[in-house]
Amino acid sequence: MGRFHVKKQDTFIDMTPMSDVMVLLLTFFMLTATFTKEEPVKVNVPGSVSDIKIPENNLLTIFVSPQGKVFMNMDNPTAQKAMAQNLVDNKKLDLNSAQLKQFSEVPMFGTPLNTIKSWLASGDKRNDILQKDPNAGIPCDSTHNELKDWVTAARQANGEKMRIAIKADQNTPYSTIKEVMNSLRQIDESRYNLITTLKGEEK
Repeated sequence: MGRFHVKKQDTFIDMTPMSDVMVLLLTFFMLTATFTKEEPVKVNVPGSVSDIKIPENNLLTIFVSPQGKVFMNMDNPTAQKAMAQNLVDNKKLDLNSAQLKQFSEVPMFGTPLNTIKSWLASGDKRNDILQKDPNAGIPCDSTHNELKDWVTAARQANGEKMRIAIKADQNTPYSTIKEVMNSLRQIDESRYNLITTLKGEEK
């Protein structure tokens, strides 16, 4: 008696719905992703065991480089423009509407007020100026302090919802960090976060 053979059939799976799902997921992640601004001045923060989350919105970040130079940025271009506009209104900054728009788009700034206009005009060389110019950095010492002007203008632009974070390099002189904190204290800004990297708790 001969064997009975079951005829094999090819299995067909329609993958069309899967491609639709992939497109939807890709669109979702593109729309909800938070893009990190480029930081022209690199800051290697120290480690700590604190796991307090830094807010992502309405944040004013003060960067302090290893050389003790102070830079700033805001997470919102509209708020950054409003901050500069407040300094224009107070006659501490001389920028026109086109320059204000330029300023709102820079990922980081940090020059004396009287050189902001020429810094904006330098175009592609802005980052090089922040990194290499010995006069770069927002003045914040006892004899010449413009950091207080910037933070006050930022607070006026954003109100109570704004949070402040200090991101200092692990090799930054403590004297500079102290000057930054003293500047904030003098304008009644006593609440701020120090940005660090998370490390394992030592036993």
